[in-house]
Amino acid sequence: MATPLVPVVAVGGVVVGPGPRILVVQRATPPLQGAWSLPGGKVRGGELLTRAVEREVLEETGLRVLAGDLVQVVEILRESYHYVIHDYLCTPVDPGATPRAGDDASAARWVRPSELAALGVRDEVVRVVLRAIGMREACLEDEE
Repeated sequence: MATPLVPVVAVGGVVVGPGPRILVVQRATPPLQGAWSLPGGKVRGGELLTRAVEREVLEETGLRVLAGDLVQVVEILRESYHYVIHDYLCTPVDPGATPRAGDDASAARWVRPSELAALGVRDEVVRVVLRAIGMREACLEDEE
């Protein structure tokens, strides 16, 4: 009998910059090695989710962000892993900064939402990004 998988709590940062542009990373390690996705990773014990996403984005891209509202919770369940990812809308502290890959990312860059499909970004990530952009636009309208 196979050992049941233990769900791992993780975070993802939907970092929306001017344009709008979205910050993406290419995974350097399994699972999903070589795939483009949102920066993020596992939450450490005792770490607040918003602090975890700010740390993960910094480690993977070198960019400082402020985590805002929760966009969506996404579960990824495969034969060898089970992640419960809390994706947060994030604002870059310096929107003009250039990302640099670090930690477990082999590349990091800004892309337009229309470029996500060409990079092979998973459909659930595209849906989260579009929802985050909608949330950001609604916040900007409320400020006016």
